[in-house]
Amino acid sequence: MGYARVLCAGLVGMRGRIVEVEADLASGLPAVVLTGLPDKGLNEARERVRAAVVNSGHTWPQRRITVNLQPATMPKHGSGFDLAIACALLTAAGDLPAAPLDGVVLLGELGLDGGARSVRGVLPMVAAAVGHGLARVVVPMANAREAMAVPGVDVRAVDTLARLISFLRGETQLLDLPDLPEPPPSAPGPDLADITGQQLGKYAIEVAAAGGHHVAFFGPPGAGKTMLAERLPWILPELDDEAALEVTAIQSVAGVLPANSPLTRRAPYQSPHHTASTPSLVGGGVGVAKPGALSLAHRGVLFLDEAGEIATTTLQALRQPLESGRVVIARAKETTEFPARVQLVIAANPCPCAQPAGDQACICPPAVRRRYLARLSGPLLDRIDIQISLPALSAAQLMTAEEPTESSVIVAERVVKARAAAAARWSADGWRTNSEVPGPQLRRKPWRLPNTDTRALRVGLDQGRLSVRGVDRVLRLAWTIADLDGGQRPDRGHVDEAAQLRMGDQAASAAVRSKPAAKASTREGL
Repeated sequence: MGYARVLCAGLVGMRGRIVEVEADLASGLPAVVLTGLPDKGLNEARERVRAAVVNSGHTWPQRRITVNLQPATMPKHGSGFDLAIACALLTAAGDLPAAPLDGVVLLGELGLDGGARSVRGVLPMVAAAVGHGLARVVVPMANAREAMAVPGVDVRAVDTLARLISFLRGETQLLDLPDLPEPPPSAPGPDLADITGQQLGKYAIEVAAAGGHHVAFFGPPGAGKTMLAERLPWILPELDDEAALEVTAIQSVAGVLPANSPLTRRAPYQSPHHTASTPSLVGGGVGVAKPGALSLAHRGVLFLDEAGEIATTTLQALRQPLESGRVVIARAKETTEFPARVQLVIAANPCPCAQPAGDQACICPPAVRRRYLARLSGPLLDRIDIQISLPALSAAQLMTAEEPTESSVIVAERVVKARAAAAARWSADGWRTNSEVPGPQLRRKPWRLPNTDTRALRVGLDQGRLSVRGVDRVLRLAWTIADLDGGQRPDRGHVDEAAQLRMGDQAASAAVRSKPAAKASTREGL
């Protein structure tokens, strides 16, 4: 009889968990029994591992083999345990020494030919290993760069089971690790300068980028709603190390991280079709819960075009994640949590007929218009900071040559400075942007604004045009506008601008237009 234990790792949602792979060889009829709540894909490892061992030139033990995956109460998914199972079996059979595997985490799928194949979720699993004080991991070559992105880990890469066996016996060396390339220069993206007119929309996008705010655009076809949304990711700052690790880990778990990819530095952008289902948007699925578009847009932008055509239940599923910044998927067997701190951008036509000329050419009855926009419920819109209507462009605006407008590069520079000011103010409390600051924090000293500066908010609240949540969101907008202006605190003009972006307040429009001409050109059309 023989017994061996090696280390592997599994996934529970976005979290990696260390798994002990035990192998026991006993007398009896040859068989392989796999225990520890394996799923169907993991149960099939018995045949994959058998073929890989034989095709690597080694003898399969003709014994009763029991493989146990601890902890036994944790469901195990996928094929990433193959390499660990093979090494545990061969060690228990006496074909491999146990000492070289002590404290080493083995990850990887095996092909029938003995090749080591890439698996999903390597980054969070390696991070879990480091968190448990395990600094050595062996991964397939295709996952090497992903594993190397985790600081404090000694990564070894393999291409075949035979090479790993020879290395453990001291007969050969493993493959050299790939060099970590310098991040490639960012390719130029869509430019704000390409958009004709719509100065209010450009200003809204700038404010949204600076403070991490949600935006809703309403207007006829061709007004520029989609173009504005597509340019938002390109004026956002690059992700810092912590955010880049989070985003890359989500892409790894979802299986969309390109092979040999470095950390993702560009803010992600997701734009699902308006027929997307609720699980595809918020996450879920049959069996193992997977992140949806909402989590894939974490630390970036989720754009919902044609929002009036999206199913009501799908839109309502956004309400909780927009408040909490996370998605919790509860199933009978397990509960999975995915991060979902996104900037939501919604674009909607005013009615189903959506005449390019606007409301004056609309042929929809009033009841149809109300029913169409009713899919964007009040509770959902209450969570969206900026809500503006974009008018149709006139022939003069479209055909007349206008002065060059600001490019995305110039706007992005202001966004970076505004975010730096917000981070310096709130970082001690763990917040990065103004949109993350709880409302009560802004309504108490020392951040509380004078009553003379918040008159628009008090009037809006008393008239029922603002909820308490809406007041808090206007306050956050005001702080962001102040950061863009280089002010220390918002004044009445900043609060009025924020009220305009939230409610379309005419008094705020006048306040914005009265700004000095030296202000950014994106505000001149307000």
